[in-house]
Amino acid sequence: MAAADDIRHGHGDRPTSRVPAEALTTAAKLFRSAGEEERLRLLALLIEGEWCVTELAQATSANMSTVSQRLSVLRAAGLVARRREGKHAWYRLSDAHIAELITNALAHAGETPIEKGPSGP
Repeated sequence: MAAADDIRHGHGDRPTSRVPAEALTTAAKLFRSAGEEERLRLLALLIEGEWCVTELAQATSANMSTVSQRLSVLRAAGLVARRREGKHAWYRLSDAHIAELITNALAHAGETPIEKGPSGP
């Protein structure tokens, strides 16, 4: 059996991935963190702007410690940023790229599925 590198299938040489391994690792962590429904719900709320933990707990009908734990996971993945003001912790999406990613994912999920033909993906 030939090695995978020796199989060309008539396609010619294709370039190897230009994405650094570290970027793939970071992106995978980002998607794992955002991939849980309740954490994604928090990200969707944060698209609107900065929220404190109390507001997020009320909006999601979850207790504050649960919301704090979810936000901690999102923060560790670099999806949200936190600032402290007295006893309150305020959270926001870490940057415009994250807002765009979440917005696009939710928009895509809400689209009517396209009927796939026999050669469809």
